[in-house]
Amino acid sequence: MSDLFRLDDQVAVLTGGSGWLGRAMAAALHDAGAQVHVLGRDEGRLRDALGALADSERIHLQPIDVTTDAWPTFLAGFDRLDVLVNNAHVGRGGSLRTATAGNFDEAFDLAVKATWAGINAARPALEASAVAGGPASIVNIASMYGMVAPDFSVYDTEEGRNPPFYGAAKAALLQLSRYAAAELGPVGVRVNTVTPGPFPATAAQQNSEFVHELKAHTMTGTIGAPDDIKTAVLFLASPHSRFVTGSNVVVDGGWTSR
Repeated sequence: MSDLFRLDDQVAVLTGGSGWLGRAMAAALHDAGAQVHVLGRDEGRLRDALGALADSERIHLQPIDVTTDAWPTFLAGFDRLDVLVNNAHVGRGGSLRTATAGNFDEAFDLAVKATWAGINAARPALEASAVAGGPASIVNIASMYGMVAPDFSVYDTEEGRNPPFYGAAKAALLQLSRYAAAELGPVGVRVNTVTPGPFPATAAQQNSEFVHELKAHTMTGTIGAPDDIKTAVLFLASPHSRFVTGSNVVVDGGWTSR
């Protein structure tokens, strides 16, 4: 069973590598045997986030801003690409009252436009993977707040709430993924999403009351840890999920099922 989702000799690209869940996903792809190109805006932050993993010969750090032309240019350089994981996001709080048009632009640029641009640019390389019998898999990382509204009682302040632009962008990403799955299915490229949450970062976990509220909203009475995301990503990345596309794998302890 440990070899079921191996990705030996496969090439993967992961965005948002310096984020809270980025390292776990990079480690999962790396430990499955893939050559992993890990993207982030700042190479120093990438190294700090990945730690010793950054020194592996199968980890390739790419300081690229996915909202710039450097992103599609980078992807166009691949002759074959087996796995593309779109995970880039921005962590900001707020409300309808405090949000700005710029906040919405930033969120949609990262979650929707960059994913669209990346899929288009990587399409020939992903099709080459499909022809060669590879996984040809795109995995987009959404959020539970793309499916349900936040419970504001969880948050201490208006500024600390999960903001409206984040959930709106992630909801759009879910639909973009379904659309892409329909268009790319005939050429052998699969597109799925993983919807995580709640996965509070280390700093947020210092607030014990906040963590208690999060746990109370799940069916398991727990919060997610970065390693909890690995299996879902590997399943969708591997050839063993060849008949799975247009799907959304929810990893949220039952939060969105209440």
